[in-house]
Amino acid sequence: MSEKDKSQKPDLPPMGAQDFSEIEDWPGYFNAVLGKGARDTLLTALDSFEQEGFLKGFAVDVAAGEGRDSLELLRRNWRVLATDNHPEAFAHLWTRVPEKMKPQLTTAAVNFCDMKFPNNDMVNASFALPFCEPKHFEVLWNKIVESIRPGGRFAGQFFGSRDTWASLPNRSHHSLEEVLKLLQGFSIEMMKEEERDDPPELRKPKHWQIFHVVARKN
Repeated sequence: MSEKDKSQKPDLPPMGAQDFSEIEDWPGYFNAVLGKGARDTLLTALDSFEQEGFLKGFAVDVAAGEGRDSLELLRRNWRVLATDNHPEAFAHLWTRVPEKMKPQLTTAAVNFCDMKFPNNDMVNASFALPFCEPKHFEVLWNKIVESIRPGGRFAGQFFGSRDTWASLPNRSHHSLEEVLKLLQGFSIEMMKEEERDDPPELRKPKHWQIFHVVARKN
């Protein structure tokens, strides 16, 4: 390539959180989202608990990442088991946990297929389940359902079948009908479908289809 051609070739935008997610570069993802606030699904679930007078409990935070949701749970006096398959996640989390809250937190480096769920009041899985390989999804989901106590909640996201990443072989995507079937035995308190296209100026624009869910176990 000539120097002229090089000068005319546009520079790619810097990689963002979704670019790291697509290639499962989790340390890159952790750094890209560090400092962001808790997900709306978690906040909605916690607010519902508080409206019922349930002010603290025990939650399993699946694929907790850098820990934004775990930190919110701790701040609201919950005990938390934070799991992730990349141990670097916990380096980001532990350094931000106030000393007085550290006894409330347990961390476990574990893959989806090896997870064990103690009985709990909530399973939080923010943008986590789509990254479970389809061959492991049914077992993982059954573990989640069985572990939540009656009156407890699931909070998290499912990616839709029209999402661009549905073409990736190691991802789990679901239609609305399939999500509703998974949630049998729950009362759905929030079901927000988000479908949109990225702006073209992103590094690798994609089409999103996401189901944001909060559901209370019957």
